[in-house]
Amino acid sequence: MELPQRYDAKEAEAKWQKFWEKNKIYAYNEKDKKKETYSIDTPPPTVSGSMHIGHAFSYSQQDFVARYKRMKGFNVFYPFGTDDNGLATEKLVQKNRKVNLRKIPRTEAIKICLEFLKEERPKFVQDWKNIGMSCDFSVMYSTIDDMSRKISQRTFLEMAKKGLAYRKEAPIIWDTMFQTAIAQAELVDSEIDSIFNDIVFRTEGSDELIIATTRPELIGACVAVFVHPKDKRYRKHVGKTAITPLYNAKVPVLADEKVSMEKGTGIVMCCTFGDQTDIEWYKQYKLPLKMLINPDGTMNDAAGRYKGMKADEARKATIEDLKQAKLLKSQKAIKHVVQIGERSGQPVEIINSKQWYISYLDKKDMFLKASEKLGWYPKHMKHRLDNWIKGLNWDWSISRQRHFGVPIPVWYDKTGKIYYADESQLPVDPVADRPKGVPEKVDLIPETDVFDTWFTSGSSPFLAIELMPKETQEELFPMSLRPQAHDIINFWLFYTMAKTQLIHRKNPWKDVIISGWALDPHGRKMSKSKGNVVVPQDMIQKYSADALRFWTAGSKLGDDMPFQEKDLVTGQKTITKLWNASKFVLMHLEDYRYEKVELEILDKWLLAKLQKLVKKCTEHFDAYEYSKAKQEFELFFWQVFTDNYLELAKDRLYNPGKYNKTARKSAQFALYEALLNLLKLIAPVMPYITEEIYQLYFAEKEKEKSIHISHWPEYSESYIDKNAEETGDLVVGILQTVRKFKSEKSLSLKAELSSIIISCSASQRKKLELVLQDIKAITIAEDIEFRESKEFSLEIKN
Repeated sequence: MELPQRYDAKEAEAKWQKFWEKNKIYAYNEKDKKKETYSIDTPPPTVSGSMHIGHAFSYSQQDFVARYKRMKGFNVFYPFGTDDNGLATEKLVQKNRKVNLRKIPRTEAIKICLEFLKEERPKFVQDWKNIGMSCDFSVMYSTIDDMSRKISQRTFLEMAKKGLAYRKEAPIIWDTMFQTAIAQAELVDSEIDSIFNDIVFRTEGSDELIIATTRPELIGACVAVFVHPKDKRYRKHVGKTAITPLYNAKVPVLADEKVSMEKGTGIVMCCTFGDQTDIEWYKQYKLPLKMLINPDGTMNDAAGRYKGMKADEARKATIEDLKQAKLLKSQKAIKHVVQIGERSGQPVEIINSKQWYISYLDKKDMFLKASEKLGWYPKHMKHRLDNWIKGLNWDWSISRQRHFGVPIPVWYDKTGKIYYADESQLPVDPVADRPKGVPEKVDLIPETDVFDTWFTSGSSPFLAIELMPKETQEELFPMSLRPQAHDIINFWLFYTMAKTQLIHRKNPWKDVIISGWALDPHGRKMSKSKGNVVVPQDMIQKYSADALRFWTAGSKLGDDMPFQEKDLVTGQKTITKLWNASKFVLMHLEDYRYEKVELEILDKWLLAKLQKLVKKCTEHFDAYEYSKAKQEFELFFWQVFTDNYLELAKDRLYNPGKYNKTARKSAQFALYEALLNLLKLIAPVMPYITEEIYQLYFAEKEKEKSIHISHWPEYSESYIDKNAEETGDLVVGILQTVRKFKSEKSLSLKAELSSIIISCSASQRKKLELVLQDIKAITIAEDIEFRESKEFSLEIKN
């Protein structure tokens, strides 16, 4: 069999994608009860544009696992979904359709979003197919489709029945750009330049109290002044009244240990609300509520002359007024950390608003025990989740003030009584539907809020599993694996685990594998603003999908990895070498028919080395250490197989008459076994090139429709031969020494040598004499002599 002169990656990628889908190579077989199920909770990528390099990085890594497990004989359930009901999708729609979804009617906004997704989703999903994902794309969900809405609403009703869902008016983290509540997990810490302003408050006795603050615009929301109870400077003022500057409001001076005596002036104002501590004091001391900021981030009527200004504008105006009134003592430039919205990139506010919550602050111990039961890869990532759980200080805010999302299935009457949807009528839209069994005469107010997108994607195991027949679903849960990136441990991993624990009292998966980030060549996070973004589609076009996957396999789980284009060049060189080596091998296998023959020593050497490679790769893949498996493959492929063994076997293949009658057949057997197993070992990383070579020769003989559902190589002790390994290693050492000699003498590798004198022990001579003909052939030496010596050495004469 002769392979084409060159491998056409573009043609192969398109061809095998169609082949895999048409033949359902990656489909889960619910009727197969013999194979053990391996189910994967595939991350549904957010529809926020096209695939970025971080996607290609992390999704390829999880795909290595799926492909390996499939070849190991597991019945792999590997669905695909898209997360398309959140703020990221709204931003994309607004940018693409040039419309502000907040300023148009709800029904129109939903229609625009759905029409956009219908157009964009197929193109978006194709990116994942192009990198060689082995998902079953016939089992696909969208977090806004009917089934997902039904499941999301059902989980809410289940938690409501357990008394875990509640609605109340309370301080909430608010994104003023998107004008919606957001959860604690959606906050990002950002260090910014700021100013500490030392501002004069006065007591009723006219004593000055100097308060340092970065947010003077909130003076109008000040409801108390706090000092530390042990601070001797201010102890006499505790229990008395202070007067706020500019607003002249009377507020109490209180003592609390949360105040830092070292920070600022040691006196702080409590505003409703500047931060989490303000909320705690507001509740603990039953302080009044004074709200200054509107949902759109502007100052309200209570702000007086600052009404209508954005917070930063009001800050500047307040500082000017304080200066005019001689109430600003001093200013100090500082850097401090503020919390910004993960999606908007803007500082958040805390406003008072009615929202839906899931109660779980009292469940921290349950969540920590659940975390302990998971298999973590790498193990240290467990600490991120545990630290997040321990640091929780808000219940889960699940309602969002947006048009496009999964509606919260409730209604209210005029008294505030809550009516829940019946499970049989899900999915529902409270604006268009009524709760089952409620008389028409009862006037109802529909809930217009939608669920936080993480509330829906937190049900991802069920969004996928419930696409399958009911009798199959039990086999798929809990799922075998959750793959994801480390930056959403606090989001997706925690919320999925929390929901499943709260409803089912069990973990949603057995193992968790955590991938890192793809960074720019300088180790920085990629962003469009920095101009350092790498587009995976461009890399696939320039090199190939296999070359891109080869790069992603270079990183260990959990590790961030700088993008280096030279790694793709190396990957492409490996593809070319694999193709050319296969051309050579298959040319010599045209007349090969399997028959049992006595193997030659150098063939035994190759197969013994191959078995050790199989063992190492299997152990590494079992431990999710695909990067180590790839590294072992590279070492063997380049150093053992192509650089040495093919040279050792050439003469027997081209000149069989010089050897015994089975010498060529022995080499053919070794070549067949080695190439087939090498293709299988690298198939999880390079699915296209391996399928191409497999189909051109091995498919007909192995009787498996695809290499990706063929059997993973099994380690066989019967091939381990210590004597053959020692002999082969000696021969390779001789070959390398001769190559070096010829290179230093500027001789062609095909140049003949007059003699080689091998100084070695008697036992080494005995081994080498068995392969003397091979040594002569590979060194092109006219004569080979042996001399007894304790030290192994060569004397070469040309």
